[in-house]
Amino acid sequence: MQQNFTQEESFIRAKKRVKAIKGFYVHLIVYVLVNIFISGIIIFGLSQSGYKFDDALSNFGVYSTWLFWGIGMFFHWLGVFGFKSLGFGTDWEERKIKELMDKEDEKNK
Repeated sequence: MQQNFTQEESFIRAKKRVKAIKGFYVHLIVYVLVNIFISGIIIFGLSQSGYKFDDALSNFGVYSTWLFWGIGMFFHWLGVFGFKSLGFGTDWEERKIKELMDKEDEKNK
């Protein structure tokens, strides 16, 4: 009975993790496509109003959505991949307790 519960709990956790990863990648694709579209419209608009292509490319408006939305993308990435890769996953406390107990046992020998 306990094994079935543990397997089901693991399955639910894995499914939730896959959903989070998929959500990040969908967000990343939307981020790239929408920003390419917005940057193209801004460059086209600036070119039509007398800017040279090089000047239009160096305009901050072309990159502002990339920058500010990119900050949000970074935090989304951090939420999905970052903290876990830094070692602070759900079982971090358990691993740290075991590590400290092992050190204590070695010291007492």
